Amino acid sequence: MSRQDLSVALPVSGLVRAARLRADLSQRQLAAKSAISRGTVSKVETGESMPSLAMMERLLGACGFRLVVVDQHNRRLRPMVDSDNTLDLADRRFPAHLDVILDPEPGEWWADIYGLARPPETFYRNRRVRDQQRRRSQWEVRVKQFRNAPPPPWRPEFYV
Repeated sequence: MSRQDLSVALPVSGLVRAARLRADLSQRQLAAKSAISRGTVSKVETGESMPSLAMMERLLGACGFRLVVVDQHNRRLRPMVDSDNTLDLADRRFPAHLDVILDPEPGEWWADIYGLARPPETFYRNRRVRDQQRRRSQWEVRVKQFRNAPPPPWRPEFYV
C-alpha cells in the first residue's frame, strides 16, 4: 500500500488540521506545543508527510485530543497493561502466541464469592489443548446458548 493509498484510508492530514483548528492554534503554536518543527507540521497537514504513531499522538495531544481504537460497534479497545505476572524470571514477556492467565485482583474473579481457588499465572503451550478447554468451558458456562448441543469431545491424551 502506497503512502497515498494510506492517507486516503486514514485521513491523517485532515485529522491534524481539524484538531489544530478546534484547539484554535496556529501551525507555529502547534509546533511549539508538540516539540515538532513547523515545517513538519505543515508537511503533515498538506499530506506530504505521513507522521509516525508517536508523532501523531504528540500532535493530537498538543491540541487536547488522544487516539482511541474502536471496533465496528464503537466499543473502545483498552490497551493491555504490562504487569510483573506477564514477565518471566529474566524480565522477558511470555511469547505473544501463548494465552497468559493472570491472577486477578481480589473481587475480580467470579469464584471469589464462592471461596474457590484462584488460577495461577500460567499459560497453555499446546494450542489444541487450549482450544479444547475453551470449547468445553464455553459449553459448561453458557448453558442457555448450548442447551441442546452435545458436549464437546474431551480427549485426555492431549494432556500427556
